[in-house]
Amino acid sequence: MKKSDFNYQLPDQLIAQYPLPERSASRLLRLDKQTATITDCQFADFVDMLTSDDLLVFNNTKVMPARLFARKASGGKVEILIERIEDTRRALAHVKASKSPKADSLLILENGVICRVLGREEDLFRLEFEAEAGLLGLLAEVGHIPLPPYISRSDEVSDLDRYQTVFADQLGAVAAPTAGLHFDQATLERLDKKGVPRSFVTLHVGSGTFRPVRVENLSEHVMHKEFYSVSQACVDAVSQTREKGGRVVAIGTTAVRALESASISGALQAGFGDTNLFITPGYAFKSVDALLTNFHLPESTLLMLVSAFAGYDAVMNAYRYAIEQRYRFFSYGDAMIVI
Repeated sequence: MKKSDFNYQLPDQLIAQYPLPERSASRLLRLDKQTATITDCQFADFVDMLTSDDLLVFNNTKVMPARLFARKASGGKVEILIERIEDTRRALAHVKASKSPKADSLLILENGVICRVLGREEDLFRLEFEAEAGLLGLLAEVGHIPLPPYISRSDEVSDLDRYQTVFADQLGAVAAPTAGLHFDQATLERLDKKGVPRSFVTLHVGSGTFRPVRVENLSEHVMHKEFYSVSQACVDAVSQTREKGGRVVAIGTTAVRALESASISGALQAGFGDTNLFITPGYAFKSVDALLTNFHLPESTLLMLVSAFAGYDAVMNAYRYAIEQRYRFFSYGDAMIVI
């Protein structure tokens, strides 16, 4: 298939700029994988779609306040987006400036901390920060939540909470696993009361999730790498679910990528490392039976993954329907369940 096959026209007003006041107040579009039937629901209906035989798999990654603002010694403005922390002082990052900084140049952060450019690896810069509290302490002090590029506003205090899942505990992402944003404590308690088990994987979502596919031929696209981890406890939970005839319900495309990356051998295995798994129509899923997800960008790798799972025609038809019905799109938008 071609990149252009996944294009669609979205009115700007349907891009959610803020979350709803309540996490679980979103609409939910239900897509039946077998019949391609579309049903309008509310996210509150999600619990009723499950049984105690099913297993929910969440991504417990935690978003870093990874955006920093600085200036060059010459006074030019610089924006830094931390992509991956290497140690207490060093990180790989995207650097946006009128002119890319050279090796050994110095950047001065808002609080006066000095950042030295050590070098460049493809589109990332290796930076070293002279921060007494370490890099994590520095981010906590002056870092900003890295809202996606389609949110046309600066981050606000409320984003520290709302652009984070309530179960996030593994720091390392620069973008939220957005399907998980719909869950609040009340919903988790409803799931517990119904006896629906849950397990966790980790996939540190990178900024590459927003990177456009630049080639028309999908076989030529090089997927960005992201760190993932799948525990033996999760493997055992999936196995037990399959034994009793239940469904493995992935909460978000990032949970899918973690599970499927750990299933490359043909069977789900515990492990961790970097994954650049690129899932497109024709892919044979090994560990996922149902998917809760948000609505994704045109021509994005995430839309391609959802189309691989639910069927290209069914997904594109569902997106057309969602636009007609004025669903809210992207990170702070409404949800879709393929079941």
